[in-house]
Amino acid sequence: MMQTFRFRLTLWYRAFFSLLFVIFSLFLHGLMARALERRLDETLSVEANTAAAMLADEFEENKGDIARAATEAVGGMRLRGSLVAVLAGREVLASSSPLSVPQVQSVASQAAARTSGDEAFSVAEVEPHGARAAVHRIDVGGHRYDVLALQPRDEIAADLAVLRNVIFLALPLVLLLAGLGGYWLTTRGLAPLGSMAAQAHRITSSNLNTRLEIGDAAEELEVLAASFNELLGRLDLSFDSMRRFVSDASHELRTPLSIIRGEADVALSNERSPAEYREALAVILDESRRLSRLVDDLLNLARADAGRVKLRSEEFYLNDLLTECCRSAQSLASARGVSLVCRPGGDAPFRGDEELLRRLVMNLLDNAIRHTPSGGRVAVSLDAGDSQMRLRVSDTGSGIAAEALPHLFERFYRGDRARSRQDGGFGLGLAIVKWIAESHGGTVAVESTVGAGSTFTVSLPK
Repeated sequence: MMQTFRFRLTLWYRAFFSLLFVIFSLFLHGLMARALERRLDETLSVEANTAAAMLADEFEENKGDIARAATEAVGGMRLRGSLVAVLAGREVLASSSPLSVPQVQSVASQAAARTSGDEAFSVAEVEPHGARAAVHRIDVGGHRYDVLALQPRDEIAADLAVLRNVIFLALPLVLLLAGLGGYWLTTRGLAPLGSMAAQAHRITSSNLNTRLEIGDAAEELEVLAASFNELLGRLDLSFDSMRRFVSDASHELRTPLSIIRGEADVALSNERSPAEYREALAVILDESRRLSRLVDDLLNLARADAGRVKLRSEEFYLNDLLTECCRSAQSLASARGVSLVCRPGGDAPFRGDEELLRRLVMNLLDNAIRHTPSGGRVAVSLDAGDSQMRLRVSDTGSGIAAEALPHLFERFYRGDRARSRQDGGFGLGLAIVKWIAESHGGTVAVESTVGAGSTFTVSLPK
């Protein structure tokens, strides 16, 4: 349970929500403390200013009796838990608090110490117990007096304590709601993933054409489902290609094996002359060679698919290799009445696997010659550019239909199913050409017109 993705998401959601709640609570506590302190300072300021104004009025009414004026000014104040006092220097003229004279003098001294000589008014924090005090300096009858308004911070502390209690009581409830809400949200959010998993469990090799359906899920899950559907499409294509490959390979292997077995059965059924035995053995040898070549091609392609073929890279001249291949293919071209024209060009140094590239050229030449009727022409050229080598093999054969071009480099594909086995080969030659070109970092392309011929172009990076 604790290892599930849902539990982890819920845990992270609750931790984040709790952290957010704590930060908000600290911010609220600080904001409330500043607001209450500001309100207290404003109240003390009003009381000090009011007491100072009343002191000036009472001084006029009492004809210069400052002590009586101070007493009446302090007595006329309507106070709510605060202290108001009038001081002449360190002498306390009047006070509304039961505090002793030394205590009032201490508070007044602290407040006065925080007030510069030029200031007429200030608010400061003083002892005892971090009280707030406002001092208003006023000149009356040619003398300076300090009017002090003082109030402890007990009410602020009590209000903040209530707020803290509310926060502490709300925290467990918030954690509980965060956990329940996080679990509900993760359950709801992960529901499409569960549906996708259930659908994926029902997909096997026999129904790879099935696609995942997620309805109106979030955009991220739509991207995931689309990616998974693309993967299923590639797997379906790969399985289909593999099944077709196995079927075609079995057919190609069965034909020469059937011929070999038939020839052997016929030769052994009755006594034969030496000439008949030699004829049967010649057929068996020819089919064995075809079978061996097919097995070699399949083995090379299988190794290429597994990435187990390592290029034997070496320096050689590509134009010389092209000339040698043309010389080797000349006998096949002459036997079929096809004109073979080779234009290797100047020196074209190249680094790659010479044997594989020789096979690439020979496969292209063999394919072109076999598909060109007698009297036709096959041309081979090499163009050594600044960054690429382009090898072109053109023929004047029957051409390739447009619908066959996308499948031309597939294994065991034959554009003309009616062609004889001798002319059509195994259908692996062009697949091997593509593999060799791509293993050298190159590409192979074909252009063809039905009735006019085809041109194969192999581009290899220098």
